[in-house]
Amino acid sequence: MTNHFNHFIEGASCAASDGRSITLVNPITEQVYATCARGTAQDVNRAVGAACTQLERGAWSRLNGAQRARLLLKLADLVERDAHLLADLDANAIGRSSVEPRRMDLPNAIANLRAAAGWANQLEGRTIPTGGYFGSKTLSYTVREPVGVVGAIVPWNSPLMITVWKLAALLAAGCTVVIKPSEETPQSALHLAALAQEAGFPDGVINVVTGYGDEVGRALCEHPHVAKISFTGSPEAGREIQRTAGVRFKRVALELGGKSPQIVFDDASFDDALRGCALGLFANQGQICAAGSRILVQRGLAERFAAALADAARAVTVGDPREPGIQMGPVAKKAQFDRVNRYIQLGIDQGASLLAGGVSTPERGWFVRPTIFANARNDMTIARDEIFGPVGTVITFDSEDEAVALANDSTYGLAATVWTRDLVRAHRVAAAVKAGAVGINCWSPLDANLPWGGVKTSGIGREGGFGGALAYTEEKVITVLLPA
Repeated sequence: MTNHFNHFIEGASCAASDGRSITLVNPITEQVYATCARGTAQDVNRAVGAACTQLERGAWSRLNGAQRARLLLKLADLVERDAHLLADLDANAIGRSSVEPRRMDLPNAIANLRAAAGWANQLEGRTIPTGGYFGSKTLSYTVREPVGVVGAIVPWNSPLMITVWKLAALLAAGCTVVIKPSEETPQSALHLAALAQEAGFPDGVINVVTGYGDEVGRALCEHPHVAKISFTGSPEAGREIQRTAGVRFKRVALELGGKSPQIVFDDASFDDALRGCALGLFANQGQICAAGSRILVQRGLAERFAAALADAARAVTVGDPREPGIQMGPVAKKAQFDRVNRYIQLGIDQGASLLAGGVSTPERGWFVRPTIFANARNDMTIARDEIFGPVGTVITFDSEDEAVALANDSTYGLAATVWTRDLVRAHRVAAAVKAGAVGINCWSPLDANLPWGGVKTSGIGREGGFGGALAYTEEKVITVLLPA
């Protein structure tokens, strides 16, 4: 018998209003292992209504920052208690080794909840001196108020961590939320909502409606009582969300992926750069928005570095991640398997040198071999498009200026890495690269206190850090006319 996952609305599990469901398929076996409710606009309306009630007149509306902080800390403790279970839920849903979310996603999620607890009581207003009002003195001050009900639309690649990025900040600000997890990975968001109920959050503060983007996501974007949409996903979906939300002038925060460069200068530590580039390529089967898939290497080092990176790719053991010694599982779904293989074939057709991997044809499961291309150009499709799989493209450069030009010659601008022992050059290049985050001698360092987001097609807005909580508030100005 397969498991079934319902919505979580106003503290209770409930089926879709029309009884429909979605099948969930194991990417290792290609077998159905569970179903989840297929949400409707009616389900979204019910969830938004519960969130509105708590925001406007429920117990949540009467809590101060310190009280919200205590609830966030309790939730962090419960997530820590269930960390292995949550890691397994995410890993099993997309065929990922559970070691990665246990080491990366869960510690980051827990840290974000605890950091947000500190922000909850620091969302302060300010007093502002003015020239007065028709000759009389005034007192002008501001207060920070929650922006309202938030629609949080979450992708499938790191579901729990990205859900918490949104949830922790908006709860600190006093908002309520309707979460739409990916239809492939609803489990961890539903368990998180149950943990929030256990922690003592009032029913209706956190709601989860499972389903498809064109049904549940669209209903959230169109709903008149949803004040903000926070979305992580593809640029194509982000454009549609912005168009739909813009009709009602909703606030939006969009994190839309990347084609992140890793710039390797010839004075870099060879071993450190190799390990960092491999991590940036192969973690989570390359299904990471910040994947460092464009490897820009200075000419004197390029041939040796590409060969070593190909050796690293061939050394990765691919298979069922539940078995000992397996380092990489399948990609998350059949459509992704087809997409990655299509790009690999494009790379071959366009003349890049295939050093490792290639088009995959497993008997069962959506397994893709780690793939490295060399002698590539920055105008090739494999260097332009976000592949979202374990595919790296090595591109040679001669000078620092050329490296920066290549790095910036992309429609994306989420992250970048600079590998060099020359720290003056490292800072100079980091300043010149157009990206939301740059790592120097480290790939994609994430921390609860750091903002995260991109420029250009990689999106608008930031998550994380104190600014992430401020982004879920509106600043209201109040002016008092003082007696003479």
